[in-house]
Amino acid sequence: MQIFKFGGASVKDANGVRNVASVLQKVGYKDTLIVVSAMGKTTNALEVVIKNYFENKTELNSALQEVIKYHNEIILDLFENETHQVFKKIRLLFDELKSFLKSNKSPDYSFVYDQVIGYGELVSTLIISEYFNFIEIKNNWIDVRELIKTDSYFRRANINWEATQQLISSNISGNTLNITQGFLGSDANNFTTTLGREGSDYTAAIFAYCLNAASVTIWKDVPGVLNADPRYFENAQLLNKISYREAIELAFYGASVIHPKTLQPLQGKEIPLYVKSFLNPEAPGTRIGKNVTLDPMMPCFIVKKNQVLISLSSLDFSYIVEENISEIFNLLHLYKMKVDVIQNSAISFSVCVDNIYNNLEKLLHHLKAKFKVTCNENVSLYTIRHYNDLAIMQIESGKTVLLKQLTQETVQIVSK
Repeated sequence: MQIFKFGGASVKDANGVRNVASVLQKVGYKDTLIVVSAMGKTTNALEVVIKNYFENKTELNSALQEVIKYHNEIILDLFENETHQVFKKIRLLFDELKSFLKSNKSPDYSFVYDQVIGYGELVSTLIISEYFNFIEIKNNWIDVRELIKTDSYFRRANINWEATQQLISSNISGNTLNITQGFLGSDANNFTTTLGREGSDYTAAIFAYCLNAASVTIWKDVPGVLNADPRYFENAQLLNKISYREAIELAFYGASVIHPKTLQPLQGKEIPLYVKSFLNPEAPGTRIGKNVTLDPMMPCFIVKKNQVLISLSSLDFSYIVEENISEIFNLLHLYKMKVDVIQNSAISFSVCVDNIYNNLEKLLHHLKAKFKVTCNENVSLYTIRHYNDLAIMQIESGKTVLLKQLTQETVQIVSK
């Protein structure tokens, strides 16, 4: 079996859905399972719905109607008339969402987030499945929440591998094209959970691992894995081949083309990962596999925006020792801060974090009880793998460097 993953950019409109069908017809879809994300910017739009649910109820309905209108325009373009069953099925899904928003009593933001956000993937895959059947690409629509089981760590759930393996291996058949959602799972109480933003890549890897797939292909709007994100860097170049190890390093540092967790299950069974363009599906793209050297060998650039640099020093100029560092990390864990860089000296400790859960103010209040604290918000973290002097100079030019850390293969620079 082969696993294909299509992201939101590939299905952002009716022509995108038609193009996915065209890709399958060109490259073949025998013994294939496809994992699909929410359409276009639907996840962002549903985040606005969630924000209004908590902060501005008067705007809630209009935000939700924008999401419904967007999808209705796509299905009106795809299907010949409004009597097709897809219209009723999509309406029922959105009625389900409205019912949740009316009846929910939980004040837990992360719980509500996961129950709402997943409708993007459910609607997307239902539209695609119905359209494929309409053009006689027979397929089987699967609710991924019935197969991928997780704990209840909402917004960044952890996989229950034993339960997931059993459910996937006993419920997926290779006799027909299978279509399912990325990003989603469910906990022991069958509440929807999510695997973290961009988690659809991870979903594809989970299925590949559990099905012993021949390969995974991630279809993007770029030719493959590039040495830099073309949105932020000029003259980005295609990497033809990458080892699992190198790709894991790039993903860990924040390369947006691959989800950080995606490669671990693939490496475990030596399943190759291809990253290809849905605009040019027959081009070779990038192959990620075992015992492959980076080709071509060149600096690889990664940037993470909107980070927070926190610098701590002791109030009495005493050393920052193991006990202090342990306490700091306990607090970072308590407030769910994702740590990207750490640096310490005798009397100071700096950490660059991603404030995903908006707990910065609580963390700083706690830290100020024991440390002198300096905080720089909205900083950028640049990482260069296989750096050279020119690459470093390009990054530092015109910026204020707040922190710099070099190892043999990697340099990280925090700047304003």
